[in-house]
Amino acid sequence: MSSTRRGARLARLLAVTELRTWGAPHDLTERAELVVAELAAKAVLHGLVPGHCFRLTLAFDPAAGRLRIEVTDARGDVYPQPCTADTAPEGLRTGGRGLLLVATLADHWTTAPRPPGGKTVRAELLDTRTGV
Repeated sequence: MSSTRRGARLARLLAVTELRTWGAPHDLTERAELVVAELAAKAVLHGLVPGHCFRLTLAFDPAAGRLRIEVTDARGDVYPQPCTADTAPEGLRTGGRGLLLVATLADHWTTAPRPPGGKTVRAELLDTRTGV
């Protein structure tokens, strides 16, 4: 995807379309839409290396009720830092809540290096109906 606002929007729309095509549960699709939007926006805003795009990968295992979302960008020198609700008083913060949202919506998320110089942010979402 192009590392632009339009590319981030397209990633979100394509993810939703693909999950609907795969027959993913509505709740899982809604949570995935928000997670993809946040991770794609982070890739565009903080992972931008001129001339490089970002990549979105989805892997859905319906039997296990598990969805893995991966967003890879070309900038490996800056890793996302988890944000907690008590990092700063609510009234003083103007941004930086994206990863808090991802942490709330995803059952697990991690970051891994992507040689030769990028990184992948991976989020895993479980279908709440399966009890997995």
